[in-house]
Amino acid sequence: MEDSTLWWLVAGVLVAAELVTGTFYLLMLALGATAGALAAHLGLGQPAQIALAGLLGGGASAMWHIIRRNRQGSASGTDTLLDVGQTVQVSAWQPDGSTQVHYRGAQWSARLAAHAVVPLPQPGTHRITGVQGSQLLLEKL
Repeated sequence: MEDSTLWWLVAGVLVAAELVTGTFYLLMLALGATAGALAAHLGLGQPAQIALAGLLGGGASAMWHIIRRNRQGSASGTDTLLDVGQTVQVSAWQPDGSTQVHYRGAQWSARLAAHAVVPLPQPGTHRITGVQGSQLLLEKL
Protein backbone atom coordinates (compact mmCIF):
# COMPACT_ATOMS: atom_id res chain seq x y z
CA MET A 1 0.00 0.00 0.00
CA GLU A 2 1.36 3.43 -0.88
CA ASP A 3 2.01 6.07 1.75
CA SER A 4 -0.55 8.43 0.23
CA THR A 5 -3.28 5.78 0.47
CA LEU A 6 -2.50 5.28 4.13
CA TRP A 7 -2.67 9.05 4.78
CA TRP A 8 -6.03 9.29 2.95
CA LEU A 9 -7.40 6.43 5.06
CA VAL A 10 -6.25 8.14 8.26
CA ALA A 11 -7.88 11.41 7.11
CA GLY A 12 -11.12 9.55 6.32
CA VAL A 13 -11.18 7.83 9.72
CA LEU A 14 -10.57 11.17 11.47
CA VAL A 15 -13.42 12.83 9.54
CA ALA A 16 -15.75 9.93 10.36
CA ALA A 17 -14.77 10.12 14.03
CA GLU A 18 -15.48 13.87 13.99
CA LEU A 19 -18.94 13.26 12.54
CA VAL A 20 -19.68 10.79 15.34
CA THR A 21 -18.25 12.85 18.21
CA GLY A 22 -18.69 16.43 17.00
CA THR A 23 -15.13 17.28 18.05
CA PHE A 24 -13.90 19.92 15.63
CA TYR A 25 -10.29 19.22 16.64
CA LEU A 26 -10.47 15.92 14.77
CA LEU A 27 -11.12 17.86 11.55
CA MET A 28 -7.95 19.82 12.19
CA LEU A 29 -6.03 16.57 12.58
CA ALA A 30 -7.65 15.27 9.37
CA LEU A 31 -6.34 18.40 7.69
CA GLY A 32 -2.87 17.39 8.86
CA ALA A 33 -3.35 13.86 7.49
CA THR A 34 -4.41 15.40 4.17
CA ALA A 35 -1.16 17.38 4.15
CA GLY A 36 0.70 14.10 4.72
CA ALA A 37 -1.12 12.53 1.78
CA LEU A 38 -0.30 15.47 -0.49
CA ALA A 39 3.33 15.31 0.61
CA ALA A 40 3.37 11.62 -0.31
CA HIS A 41 1.89 12.45 -3.73
CA LEU A 42 4.70 14.98 -4.22
CA GLY A 43 7.24 12.23 -3.54
CA LEU A 44 8.52 13.53 -0.21
CA GLY A 45 9.92 10.94 2.23
CA GLN A 46 8.11 9.64 5.28
CA PRO A 47 9.89 11.98 7.73
CA ALA A 48 8.76 14.99 5.67
CA GLN A 49 5.23 13.60 5.41
CA ILE A 50 5.02 13.10 9.17
CA ALA A 51 6.51 16.54 9.84
CA LEU A 52 4.04 18.26 7.51
CA ALA A 53 1.09 16.33 8.93
CA GLY A 54 2.13 17.11 12.48
CA LEU A 55 2.83 20.77 11.83
CA LEU A 56 -0.38 21.42 9.93
CA GLY A 57 -2.65 19.24 12.10
CA GLY A 58 -1.12 20.39 15.38
CA GLY A 59 -0.91 24.01 14.26
CA ALA A 60 -4.53 24.04 13.11
CA SER A 61 -5.65 22.46 16.40
CA ALA A 62 -3.68 25.03 18.39
CA MET A 63 -5.14 27.90 16.34
CA TRP A 64 -8.67 26.56 16.81
CA HIS A 65 -8.07 26.29 20.56
CA ILE A 66 -6.87 29.91 20.72
CA ILE A 67 -9.85 31.12 18.66
CA ARG A 68 -12.32 29.25 20.90
CA ARG A 69 -10.66 30.51 24.08
CA ASN A 70 -10.83 34.11 22.83
CA ARG A 71 -14.48 33.76 21.85
CA GLN A 72 -15.49 32.25 25.19
CA GLY A 73 -13.54 34.83 27.16
CA SER A 74 -15.22 37.67 25.31
CA ALA A 75 -18.47 38.92 26.79
CA SER A 76 -19.19 41.25 23.91
CA GLY A 77 -21.15 38.86 21.70
CA THR A 78 -24.33 40.27 20.24
CA ASP A 79 -26.50 37.60 21.91
CA THR A 80 -24.96 38.43 25.27
CA LEU A 81 -25.61 42.14 24.79
CA LEU A 82 -29.22 41.46 23.85
CA ASP A 83 -29.71 39.36 26.99
CA VAL A 84 -28.31 41.92 29.45
CA GLY A 85 -31.14 43.96 30.94
CA GLN A 86 -33.89 41.46 30.12
CA THR A 87 -36.04 40.19 32.99
CA VAL A 88 -36.91 36.65 34.03
CA GLN A 89 -39.16 35.14 36.68
CA VAL A 90 -37.49 32.97 39.31
CA SER A 91 -39.94 30.62 41.01
CA ALA A 92 -37.49 28.94 43.42
CA TRP A 93 -33.78 28.77 44.23
CA GLN A 94 -31.80 25.58 44.77
CA PRO A 95 -29.75 25.20 47.99
CA ASP A 96 -26.54 25.65 45.96
CA GLY A 97 -27.67 29.12 44.83
CA SER A 98 -28.69 28.13 41.29
CA THR A 99 -32.07 28.11 39.61
CA GLN A 100 -33.78 27.24 36.34
CA VAL A 101 -35.63 29.98 34.46
CA HIS A 102 -37.68 30.03 31.29
CA TYR A 103 -36.10 32.51 28.87
CA ARG A 104 -36.24 32.82 25.07
CA GLY A 105 -38.38 29.70 24.79
CA ALA A 106 -36.02 27.42 26.71
CA GLN A 107 -34.98 26.44 30.22
CA TRP A 108 -31.77 28.17 31.31
CA SER A 109 -29.53 27.59 34.27
CA ALA A 110 -29.02 30.78 36.27
CA ARG A 111 -27.32 32.06 39.40
CA LEU A 112 -26.94 35.36 41.20
CA ALA A 113 -24.29 37.65 39.80
CA ALA A 114 -21.20 38.09 41.99
CA HIS A 115 -22.09 41.74 42.70
CA ALA A 116 -25.65 40.83 43.77
CA VAL A 117 -24.88 39.93 47.38
CA VAL A 118 -27.97 38.93 49.33
CA PRO A 119 -28.22 36.62 52.35
CA LEU A 120 -30.86 34.33 50.82
CA PRO A 121 -31.96 34.67 47.19
CA GLN A 122 -35.68 35.33 46.89
CA PRO A 123 -38.07 34.24 44.13
CA GLY A 124 -39.50 36.93 41.90
CA THR A 125 -38.48 39.13 39.02
CA HIS A 126 -34.76 39.30 38.28
CA ARG A 127 -32.71 41.19 35.70
CA ILE A 128 -30.04 39.47 33.58
CA THR A 129 -26.70 41.19 34.21
CA GLY A 130 -24.55 38.86 32.11
CA VAL A 131 -24.11 35.45 30.57
CA GLN A 132 -21.34 33.06 31.54
CA GLY A 133 -21.23 30.15 29.11
CA SER A 134 -24.85 28.98 29.04
CA GLN A 135 -25.65 30.26 32.53
CA LEU A 136 -27.50 33.52 33.12
CA LEU A 137 -26.22 35.88 35.83
CA LEU A 138 -29.09 37.56 37.68
CA GLU A 139 -29.79 40.35 40.14
CA LYS A 140 -33.05 40.93 42.03
CA LEU A 141 -35.19 43.83 40.88
